[in-house]
Amino acid sequence: MGRKKPIGKKFWNKEYGSNTHLALSETPSEDLEKFVRFLMRDSGKKLLNPTSTALDLGCGNGRNLIYLAEEFGIRGVGFDISNEAIKQARKRSSELQLQLQYEVRSIAEPIPVQDESQTLVLDMMSSHFLNEQERKNLVSEVARVLKPGGWFFWKTFLLNEDKHAERLLAEHPGEEKNTYIHPEIGVAEHVFTVDEIEELLGNNFIIHKVLKSHGHKRKSGGKRRSVSVYAERNW
Repeated sequence: MGRKKPIGKKFWNKEYGSNTHLALSETPSEDLEKFVRFLMRDSGKKLLNPTSTALDLGCGNGRNLIYLAEEFGIRGVGFDISNEAIKQARKRSSELQLQLQYEVRSIAEPIPVQDESQTLVLDMMSSHFLNEQERKNLVSEVARVLKPGGWFFWKTFLLNEDKHAERLLAEHPGEEKNTYIHPEIGVAEHVFTVDEIEELLGNNFIIHKVLKSHGHKRKSGGKRRSVSVYAERNW
């Protein structure tokens, strides 16, 4: 019998410790950099300056908060389920003398952040691990903590035109619609449709951009399709 694979939190602690399954980087996400360029064109440094605050939901090793802090002086806090990821984020931020805070915490829990206190909220490939009610609760929490005119940058998996996602749903179905059990991580992952994203954000946000990836069309690697959403709090 083969060795049992770690699942959930154990998987991510192992991954951040050994980096065997995913290519984990210390450089900022290109999609976040693209979003930042959009904000700069839209409003200059009005939202990107030392008075701004950012909350990163599923911050990993802190690479994206560190980028915002180094480039714009933004203060921030990051949550992640992985103790090892938070350990790395704290270490690197300390070495760079950045005033960033990190906490080991599941984003399925209420966010311990004050109302209307954040300029930006990032959810980059994190909330697809939540169930339907947890996703709804998280979006409400994001709206609560964002300042009026603040922005939610959300990157997640997209089902539309993704044959690999359809195969995962067929071969490893979960309990909820459009949810499968990840064959490597062993936990439920949800894959969104554009209509679902618009419905989920519609009451609290103005969606300015929905940018769909296209690398999934390549034949090799089984690359998943993702979507980046630029959403502004509308009240």
